Amino acid sequence: MNTICKVGDIRIFSRLVSGDDLATFNKGNIHPFYATFALGRDVEWACRQFVLEMKDEDEEGIGTFLNIVHKSPAFQGESVEIRATLMKLQGNDVHCAYCVFVGERLIAEGSQGQKILKKEKIQRLIEQSRGH
Repeated sequence: MNTICKVGDIRIFSRLVSGDDLATFNKGNIHPFYATFALGRDVEWACRQFVLEMKDEDEEGIGTFLNIVHKSPAFQGESVEIRATLMKLQGNDVHCAYCVFVGERLIAEGSQGQKILKKEKIQRLIEQSRGH
């Protein structure tokens, strides 16, 4: 693992909210807003940018937590900007805080964590969890 990132570094990820990002379940669309589960996916990706920069070829990131406080809606067609800030880098633990905006309007904030592990260790964890 390369510790080329430092606490306080920021990574920004932007995307346009699409129809696939709305709160839709087996009974149809619930409302026309950016769903919390889609927001979580995108926050994970924004925070993962630190892992992608720091992991070695034989390593991978694995999520450890995701906290989301959804404060305001974002509509289909609006652009959201996720600002991930590296808050803690201790050993192989990578913790981020993030804020999500539509323009200047805060729509969500929270925290996310990952560990950078050797791919072989992740494979062992998978096998152990499956009982192999």
